[in-house]
Order: sequence, then C-alpha cells, then structure tokens
Amino acid sequence: MNDLLQNHRSGASGPVECLGQTFASEDARREHFLKLLAEKLLDPAFRKQEGFPKGSDAAILAMSDPPYYTACPNPWLAEFVAHYGKPYDPAVKYSREPLAIDVSVGKTDAIYKAHSYHTKVPHLAIVPSILHYTQPGDVVLDGFSGSGMTGVAAQWCGTAPSSYRHELELTWKKEGRAAPKWGARRAVLNDLSPAATFIGANYNIPFDVDAFTKAGKQLLKAVEQDIGWMYETLHSDGKTKGRIEYTVWSQLYSCPDCAGEVNFTAEALDGESKRIRDTFPCPHCGAELTKTRLERLYTTQADLSTGLSIQVPKRAASVIVYSVGKARYEKKPSEDDLDIIQRIEALHLPPEVPTIEIPPMHMTHERARMDYAGITHIHHFFLPRAAQAMGALWAKAQAHPDPRIRSFLVFFVEQAIWTGTLLNRYRPTGFSQVNQYLTGVYYVASQHAECSPWYILDGKLDRLAKTFQAFKSAPNVAVTTGTAAKLPLSDDTVDYIFTDPPFGENIYYADLNFLVEAWHGVTTDAKPEAIIDRFKNKALPEYQHLMQSCFAEYHRVLKPGRWMTVVFSNSKAAVWNAIQVALQQAGFVVAEVTALDKVQGSYRQVTSTTAVKQDLVISAYKPNGGLEDRFERSGATVDSAWDFVQTHLRNLSVTKVKGGELEFIVERDPRRIYDRLVAWFVRHDAPVPLSSDEFLAGLRSRFPERDGMVFLPEQVTEYDKKRAQTAQAPQMELFVSDERSAIDWVSDFLKARPSTYQDIHPEFIKQLGAGWKKHEARPELSALLEANFLRFDGAAEVPSQIHRYLSTNYHDLRGLEKTDPRLNARAQDRWYVPDPNKAQDLEKKREKALLKEFETYKAFTGRKIKESRLEVLRAGFNTAWAAKDYATILAIANKLPEETLQEDERLLTLYDMALTRTEDGA
Repeated sequence: MNDLLQNHRSGASGPVECLGQTFASEDARREHFLKLLAEKLLDPAFRKQEGFPKGSDAAILAMSDPPYYTACPNPWLAEFVAHYGKPYDPAVKYSREPLAIDVSVGKTDAIYKAHSYHTKVPHLAIVPSILHYTQPGDVVLDGFSGSGMTGVAAQWCGTAPSSYRHELELTWKKEGRAAPKWGARRAVLNDLSPAATFIGANYNIPFDVDAFTKAGKQLLKAVEQDIGWMYETLHSDGKTKGRIEYTVWSQLYSCPDCAGEVNFTAEALDGESKRIRDTFPCPHCGAELTKTRLERLYTTQADLSTGLSIQVPKRAASVIVYSVGKARYEKKPSEDDLDIIQRIEALHLPPEVPTIEIPPMHMTHERARMDYAGITHIHHFFLPRAAQAMGALWAKAQAHPDPRIRSFLVFFVEQAIWTGTLLNRYRPTGFSQVNQYLTGVYYVASQHAECSPWYILDGKLDRLAKTFQAFKSAPNVAVTTGTAAKLPLSDDTVDYIFTDPPFGENIYYADLNFLVEAWHGVTTDAKPEAIIDRFKNKALPEYQHLMQSCFAEYHRVLKPGRWMTVVFSNSKAAVWNAIQVALQQAGFVVAEVTALDKVQGSYRQVTSTTAVKQDLVISAYKPNGGLEDRFERSGATVDSAWDFVQTHLRNLSVTKVKGGELEFIVERDPRRIYDRLVAWFVRHDAPVPLSSDEFLAGLRSRFPERDGMVFLPEQVTEYDKKRAQTAQAPQMELFVSDERSAIDWVSDFLKARPSTYQDIHPEFIKQLGAGWKKHEARPELSALLEANFLRFDGAAEVPSQIHRYLSTNYHDLRGLEKTDPRLNARAQDRWYVPDPNKAQDLEKKREKALLKEFETYKAFTGRKIKESRLEVLRAGFNTAWAAKDYATILAIANKLPEETLQEDERLLTLYDMALTRTEDGA
C-alpha cells in the first residue's frame, strides 16, 4: 500500500489503487475515469442538475481529474465516502464539547499564500477543529470550500511537522484536554465555482513537485524565447538591452480650464516621495488641478476580435522599470519603446485569450461600471502586450504532455491573470507591483502597472516548489463542483463539517470568478449562489432560504450526534439572524458562538447580536437519532421538552477559562436554553409545551444552577471544582439593545444591589446607548420595574434579598432582624428581584399585559408600525403560533419595518415557519 501511495504522490508509473480498483498507472486510472465522465456528460439529466457549471464537455474534461476532481457534480463522491469512510453506527459512543478557533492564525503560512482567493480561512485555523471533532480516517465535508483549505487541513493532520504537533499538544494539555489523535482525515470539498474547485483540487491532489519545477522553468524560458522582444528596452548607455519588469500606464485627462491634455502620472506623482499630490498645476495653463476636477479622455479603437469599434479611456505609457543583470532602473519610454508597443497593438489576439462578452452582473454594471473603463468583453481587461503574454503562458501550460503536471502548470499560470489585467493598480510605495488590484471588486485605477510574466511568476515558481515539497499530499480528497444544496452524497455519512459560507453581500463570488473561469471555458451557474445580490433579485429572505437549503443538505449528510463549525464574517445583525434561523430550521442546534478578540488574542462568547464586528465561529450539532426517535414517538409533550434540554446541556461546554478566570457560558443561561427549545419545537412544527415561566420554574427544580448557568448533575461537580480554583464568579457580559436585554440588565443590577428608583435611573440611562434597535420602543424604567420586579413598601418584614444586601454592605445594619425598624427604614422603596414563586405570578401578569398590547397592533390600520415593543411581538407571535393562527403572524409582519423582523431571531423563525405553513396549505 505504501508503494501505491508513493506512486500517487510522485506521479511515477506503477500500480495505483483507487476506489478499491488497482490500475497499472496514474494515466490508466485517469483515462478510465475520464472515459466514464465523458459518457456521463452526454446524459441530459446529468447536465440538468441545479448548479451545473456552464461549459462544453471538452472544457469540463480538461479541468477534471476524476474520481478525485470533476469540474461538475462528481458522480463518484458517494462511492468515495462509502469506500474510505465508516458507516454510521448508533452504538458507537461519541461526545464532544464545542471548540473555539482562531480564524486568523496561519495567514502568513506558505501553503495559505500558494494561491490567492477572495476569502479563505487558513488551514492552520481549521486543523485544531478537525483534530477535536474527528478520528484519523474520518470524513470531513466543506460545501463552500473555496480554495480547498479544509482539504489541506484534513491532510495536515497526518503530515504536520513534529514542531507543530508538540506546540499544539502543549496548548491542549494546559487547557486540560487530551492529546489529539494524529493522522490524515478524508475530505470532501464542494464549491459552486469551477475556479474555486480547480484551485482546491490542485492544492490537494498529489503531483511530482520536481517534474513541475522543471516544467515551470521550461515554460517561462519558452515564453521568453517567443515574446521576450516585447519586454526589451535600451539601457541609458544606448547599447545594453534591459528587460522590462513593469510599465506604468497613466490615464489621460482634459484640463477643465484650457482643455489641454494632462498625463496624470507625469503631473500628479511626486518623483521623490512617490506619492500623489492633492493639487498640481496644469502643464498648459498653470491652473490648479485636483483629480476630481479632471475629465477623462477617451479614444475610439477597432476591436479586431469582435469587429466592433469601441471607446476606451486614453492612456499613455509613462514610466518603465527595467533590470540589467541584478540592477534595477527607471526611465521614461523612448521612441523605440513606443514603437514596440505600436507593433504589438497591430498583432492578432492569441486564440487562448477569451473574447466572450461579460454578462450583466452586479460587479460590472452596478458596483463599478466596467463599460466606462472600456471593458465589455474579457479580452478588454488586458492591454495588447499583456494579452500576448497571458496567451503564451496559457498555451504553453496547456501543451504539457503529462495531465497532472499540466493541471498544476495552469494552477501556476492562472495566478498571473488578475495582475495581468488593467485592474492592477500602480502602487509606487509598494514593495512589489504584483497583486496590486483591489480585492473583492472590479476597479480600474488612474495608474496601471503592466507587469512582465517573469516579474509576476519567477518568484512564485520557486515558492510553490518549496511549499509543496514540504506539504506531502495524498489521494485523501474528493472535489465536486455544484451547489451545496444538492450534494451527491448518501444520508448520515459525513463525520464533521467545517464551512465558511458566503455571508450576505460581502463578496460576489460568481461575478469575480468569471474573469478566471472564462480562460478555462467553464463558468459558474450563479442561479443557486447563496448571496444577497439585488441585480439578480436576491434580497435577505432569498439569501436566508438559499442558506437554509444548503444547511438542510448538510444536516442530511452529517451523521447524527456530530458537529458542524460555521465561520461567520458579516457586520449586519439581520444577516446574522438569517443564518441562525436557517441553521435551526435545517435541524441544527447552536451550542456556542465565539468571537475572536484580535486585540487580546482570546475568544469571547457572543451575548449580543445587534452588531457583529468580528469573525464569529458557530458550533452547532445535529441531534442524535435517539432524541429524534423519542420525539416522534412522544410528540410535543412536557417530557419531550425536558428530553431536549437534557441532550442540549450534554453538548455544551462545562467550563471556559480566559486569563485564569472562568467565563460565563452564554448557552447555559436559562433564557438562551429556552430560545433553543422554542426553535427546536417550531422547526418540528409543534407547539411549545411550556411557557417561559413554566420552563424557568421547571429548570430550577430539575437541574443545578451555578452563577446563573444551568448544568446536568454530573457536570456540576466538574464546574464546582474549577470554580473553587478561581477568585471570582464569571459575569455575563450584557449589551442593552431592546426591552428583554434591558430587563436582564436591571435584574443583574438588582441581584447585586437592591436599590431605589433614584439609584437605578442614572445607571440605566447610561445603558440605553447607540446599540439600541432602531424600531424598538424605549421602555420607561418605572414601567419596566413595575412589570418585572417587586418594591418593598415598608409593610411586614424586610425581604431576604434586601436584608442580605444591607446586612452585608452596611456595618450599622449587621445582625439586625428582618423586622427591625432601622433595617426597615433603609429598605423602604428598594426594588428587588422576586423569588421564583412570586416571579411566576409576575410573569403571568406581564404576559397578560403584553398580549393586551398586541391586540392594539392587530387593530392598527396605518401603513407601518414605526415603533414597537419586541416583547409584545414575541408574546403575540408565540401565542398565535401555538394556536396555529399563521394569518395573524403574517398580518402583523406586513405592518412592521423589515428590520424589526430581520433583527430578531425568534420573530424571524416564527414568521418564516408561518409563511411556509401557509404556502403548504396548512
């Protein structure tokens, strides 16, 4: 078997094993599966799958290396998992706590930088999660795999150097965790984009690094022999030839005062500081100019490829940076340089350069008008010399006889595409002019650095060779191209999911990938892309439902009782709630949400979702089959509610330590547990069998509570042991943004210090700051106190809560009986948190008042309820849901501003389910 693996890695001839079959060589294996894939592509039903990329059979086959990678849905994916994975066995015990990870660690690692992509979580950030949740040989899935870092991480678990292993084991030991089990895991990678899966496949499928290095050098040398003359320039001595590293092209403008032509680089760039001046004189009339005053000049050109006349911004080559030997020089273009540029402009476009029209898309028609930059077709992104260079590079990479080396050469060459375009800005103060385009957008700047192929790729070749010599990949990864909402996998077959999906409208992946995919001839089917894209009529609700269908597919293929880690990177609360609702509607239960504190390098559990300013890591689990089966048998009973709570508590972290102190575990807060319970029952289309006050009372009688957190009896011993080793109790970090969080804040305040209205008011006002939800009515403190707390009026004895506080904090009141007049005088008019029995009565009274106010919302006849109370809406929606009165939920929802629904997870869940039930005719 070791010999077979070595043959895979080196690309050497000799027998190889694949999916239980042995082939005479890698070529024989590839030929066998390519033939089967070619037959599959002839089947119209196969091609009609949602998310199937757009491209010819030949183009898809050219990118693919089946069964490990197909540039379309992979027909061997289920077989790969069945052959190398382990079937689900409910008898096998499995238990894990959530794990927080640092999603920024490893961004300087050589593997991470081997190929750029719009967004990516480094493999070194993913490795700890895979080690924590899985065993060697387990199957890990990433349905939004991007550049394939999850696959690299799965393999790294078996190839990590001893220094890394030692460091991680030491860290885990300090945290009181058992050492990880090292060994490679199998990975299944999916992405909608062929550009992404091509990168992911080349990262993960073994190849002969020495053979690639040799081929890469030959490729660059051959390109130099063919088009080296295009990059020659005369040195200042008038006879020595230098090689151009890059040419700076400047936008030409018209002076608004005299209409004279202005070369932006020549006039605005300070030669000494290499910075753009804010103001500069017109070279013709001396008028003071700023960039905003200038008017862009255009010229009409004949486009030989399309036969059309096109208008393009007028540009001039302004600076040439070249080398002679190891020395680098700078000069203005000479007549000879301009003659060479003119000769190149007269050449025909190489056939390898794509000339397809850019379809209507947000990125080129709304975000940055590419037609204003003279770009309507892919080849317009390139100046004539850059097009010749890219065509030559692509042709020679595609011509290599060995299929695996050919694929990696294309992986190498395609990294020059973005730098080779007009998107590459001239950055005079930058270390290099490579990769100077704005990320995440198509943007053509006033100054462009047109780089030579060697300037872009010489160093990259050496770095790739060194990186992949160190990273020993093996045939452990299968890659497929299509939608995450329809994976070609069987039910309950995946051991763990790590995923970094697109969040909202952060990145328009299909739009941005079109530039590279056009070269491959295989482009993304953007219809099922899970993003917010108004150009494609995808708003937040559409995004939420697309994500929900993807999470539902994740839920289907994940083994019961197993975990999923979701990385979230969006600052909008509405998008965050859409993700939470989509997760819970799909059947997952969220066990922890942590944020990386990039200043302190630690994790913070998220208590507020009104504004998410950091990368969040969501840990969610698929409930085991036992819980689901018991629920189906018993239905929506009180017992099934406590069964859920029991299962959920078992999946939560028992302790979290930060800086030597215990952290409050947000998910163990009674109200958060109730939120999870409600989501679980709503997802099962069942009425919630316990009201909030019944739940809280039942929770206290069934489970031990410590420091405001609920535990299972067997967990509380472990917590108590840790608690005894720390100086102070953990505190929940509260952010007041609505009525519920305001009540929680007052409750915490009064538990620590029963106080009068006058004492509470100034502190309460401080809390009602900028984070308050826009459409949420601000509560009066007096009304909030009346509805939720008790005030001592001086009658009878002093309540225990006030007695305890006063006798502890005031010397003169120590040892006094509860009936002592001195104590009574100091206790009068103090508000305090009622004991559980009285709290239930208050809760019922409060609920009645909330529902009464909800009736006024039902009777409202105006266009929109501009300000509402979230607690009233929650109470009304809950009651309507229990009564299956979906019409009321939908009617009230239509009267509310969108943000009111979108920024509250519970309202959004109930609205979404009411909509579904109505559409289903329930």
